[in-house]
Amino acid sequence: MTDPELAVSRLYTAFELFEAGVRMMRQNLRRRYPVAGDEEVEERLNAWLSDRPGARYGDAEGVPGKWPRRKTRSNGS
Repeated sequence: MTDPELAVSRLYTAFELFEAGVRMMRQNLRRRYPVAGDEEVEERLNAWLSDRPGARYGDAEGVPGKWPRRKTRSNGS
């Protein structure tokens, strides 16, 4: 397998894992809220997908920083 093929394969795997996680959370929400209709479950699922506990502005806890972090010729900072 070439490097581009491997990258594509890994990307598809990431997409499949994301979809599996969404399906699992949807099932979890249906168990937690058994009387909720499809619309409510989807609203809760979308809220869950949008929430970033501990990482409101990015992928990690902490204070957001400026980007790029180091001086480059193009940004002059």
